[in-house]
Amino acid sequence: MSGSRSLSTSDTDGATLEALAELVAIVDRLRDPQGGCPWDLAQTHSSLIPYVLEEAHEVADAIRQGDDDHLAEELGDLLLQVVLHARIASETERFDLAAVASAITEKLVRRHPHVFDPEAERVDDPEAVRRSWEVIKAAERQQPATASPLSDRLALKVRGQPALAGAMTISRKAAAAGFEWDAIEGVWAKVQEEMDELREAVASGDRAHAQEELGDVLFTLVNVARWCNLDPEEGLAGTNRRFLDRFSRVEAALGGDLGGRRLAELEGHWQAAKAQIRAEGGLGPIRPPVDPAVGGS
Repeated sequence: MSGSRSLSTSDTDGATLEALAELVAIVDRLRDPQGGCPWDLAQTHSSLIPYVLEEAHEVADAIRQGDDDHLAEELGDLLLQVVLHARIASETERFDLAAVASAITEKLVRRHPHVFDPEAERVDDPEAVRRSWEVIKAAERQQPATASPLSDRLALKVRGQPALAGAMTISRKAAAAGFEWDAIEGVWAKVQEEMDELREAVASGDRAHAQEELGDVLFTLVNVARWCNLDPEEGLAGTNRRFLDRFSRVEAALGGDLGGRRLAELEGHWQAAKAQIRAEGGLGPIRPPVDPAVGGS
C-alpha cells in the first residue's frame, strides 16, 4: 500500500470488532468436530452455494422493501456465509477470514487511488471513478490477447451474476459492439420464433431440448427489456410480490383451502383480489408500455 493512507483497527469501532470476533467464535464452535453442529459440520463450499445465493437475494429484497430491520438481519445472514466459507477453507489451511479481509482491503485501496494515494488527482465524478475502476481491474488481470476478447471479458463479468442479470449484461455489451437488430420489430419477431421453437421442443418430449429453448425465450425477452429500457430483474421481482399478494387474498377468501376448487371459482377470486388491490391504490395488473420503442438501442 505504498503511497496510500495507512489503515488500522483503531479506525473501526471497538464494539464492531467485538461483535465480529463473537460471530467468528460461534462459527468455530459450530464447526468443532468434537462438539459442533452435525448440519454445519456436513457443509462444504459447494453445498452452501444455494444458501449464499438465497441470502444475497433476500438482502436485495429487503433493500427494495425499505425495511431497515429486515435489511440488517439479512446482511447478518449473508455475513454468516462469508465467515462459514472462510472457516471451512481454514480447516485445510487454504485461506482464512483474515486473508479474505486483507484481499478485499488491498483491492479497495488499489482501485481507489483518488482516495488513498496522496499523489493521485482527486476525482469527483462517479462515472469517471467507474471507468478508472474498470481500467485498473483490466490491468490486474493481464490476460494474454485472444481471438474473442469481448466474449472472454463477458464470461468473467457474468460469472457472479444471476442468470437474468447476466443476460442483460451480455445483451447490452453485444449490442454496443454492433450485434443488434435494426428495430424493435426484429426483437418481437425473434420472441415469436423462440416461442414456436419452445412449443415444438416441449411437444417432442425432449426435456434437454426444451430447457435450451426456454433459455432462448428468456434471453430474447431480456433483449425486449433492454430495448424498452426496462429492468427484467426488478420486473420479475415485482411480479412475484404482486402474485403473492393476490394469491394470499384468494387463500383468505377460501379459508386457506384451495383443494378441490374449480378453476372458474379460483379465477373469480383472483380477479376480485386484483380489483381489491387496485381499489386500495396498488399497482394492479401489468400492462405493456404505451410506446414499445422507448429506449431504442
